[in-house]
Amino acid sequence: MGHSQDEDVDSLHNKAATENVTVNSTKDCISCRHVLALMGFLGFVNVYCLRVNLSVALVAMVNSTGTEYNQSSECPTSNTSHSDPDGEFDWDEKTQGIVLGSFFYGYILTQIPGGYLGTRFSAKYLFGGGVLCTAALTLLTPLAARTSVWLLVALRIVEGIGEGVTFPAMHALWGKWAPPNERSRLGAFTYAGAQLGTVISLPISGWLCDSTFLGGWPSVFYVFGVLGILWFIVWMLIVHERPSEHPRISAEEREFIEKSLGDTSMHDDTSTPWLSIFLSVRVWAIVLSHVANNWGFYTLLTCLPTYMKQILNFNLSENGLLSAIPYFLLWFIQSTGGRLADFLRERKILSTTNTRKLMNTLGMLLPATFLVATGYVGCDKVLAIVFLTISVGGGGFCMSGFNINHLDISPRYAGILMGITNMFATIPGFVGPAIVGQLTNHDQTRHQWQIVFYICAAVYMMGMVTYLFCGTGEEQEWNDPQHHKYSLLANRDEDATLHIQHSPAELTDPNFVYN
Repeated sequence: MGHSQDEDVDSLHNKAATENVTVNSTKDCISCRHVLALMGFLGFVNVYCLRVNLSVALVAMVNSTGTEYNQSSECPTSNTSHSDPDGEFDWDEKTQGIVLGSFFYGYILTQIPGGYLGTRFSAKYLFGGGVLCTAALTLLTPLAARTSVWLLVALRIVEGIGEGVTFPAMHALWGKWAPPNERSRLGAFTYAGAQLGTVISLPISGWLCDSTFLGGWPSVFYVFGVLGILWFIVWMLIVHERPSEHPRISAEEREFIEKSLGDTSMHDDTSTPWLSIFLSVRVWAIVLSHVANNWGFYTLLTCLPTYMKQILNFNLSENGLLSAIPYFLLWFIQSTGGRLADFLRERKILSTTNTRKLMNTLGMLLPATFLVATGYVGCDKVLAIVFLTISVGGGGFCMSGFNINHLDISPRYAGILMGITNMFATIPGFVGPAIVGQLTNHDQTRHQWQIVFYICAAVYMMGMVTYLFCGTGEEQEWNDPQHHKYSLLANRDEDATLHIQHSPAELTDPNFVYN
């Protein structure tokens, strides 16, 4: 029954797309929804440049000579013409774990509010404001670090609060702009900006830290902070909340989007079905996959430069470049995986449900397998980089699995759903680095990192299995506000019927039993 409904929905969306896409594509070279995708893509490039630059800069900021720093001697150092200068801060691994994870303490606070505000009000202003807040505060990072490590932690927490709204807000925007049969590729392209941001940020951060430009490591925060502010100005000028509000959209594109999506607006009398959402097994399947994916992703995102330096003994310039290679593959797989997923659905090779499960399984199984394998390659640096690249890159398939699934099961509340799942999935952002710091504190050995990789693999497998059993691509009935309204009316009418059929004395009698 569910499989048939899934195919019927896909068939209806295919028909709408076939009737309208030809007319829409001939009007303008670049449609307004593709401009939104490009600006969203560049927005996430900035978001992740601002988020991950500290991972590389921290290596240059810390004085490894002044602290009790136990760098591994198991692997030989690379042949370089110079050694990295020692930083100015005496922070041990535990302190570094707190600094790296502090961003996520703030990030978790604005996930659900971000989804709700983006759905109810303006997702455009929310997304832009979130990036602006993080960019402006990033400029203050060197001052905060030199004042106090705890002031730096507080600053990163506030940055996380600002950036926490970005993913829910973008999901809310796509709920108003993305035709159903384009969700995978539009969403995958937009969010792939995060990975390209990582690819850009890691090597450039390494190069800036290794230079004398603006004092070395402080330049990392100045450069990316300014770029984020410039992006915000362009975003506010050319992006609009929904097709009906866009002054330059063609009539054909607007009709195509609105006809394929139906009414996605939130009226004042529309209440969010919070209970139905939190009791939905389908939502919890996405939550668990999101947590699993982010556990491995955030652990490597924040700690991979440390692994590269402390275990594989690469210097700063090499570190930044080599740490970026896995995220280039991740960006490529996310972008192409979205097109593959839409191809499988449009050609009816697989239903939406089975497409999501296939992509999600690949996105969990590949990282788990190759991450464990990385711990057993010894000091073979080439093989270690290859396995880490496949592990991180393979996770890109998840973008067309659980990560876009919110739009399948509830396009109307997609922003809220992303806020809920990303709230839980933010927990690994501060737990993962803390565990790495605890395991490797004064004990930077391959054995300790093997434990880190095993933990990540186990969490990946949990997410894969639960989504296989509980995930779906079908729209849930609570997405329709009329269904929710009728349910409330039915309950109210049932109560009214009881009062009509029975006398007041009976209704107030504690021994009375309703029939």
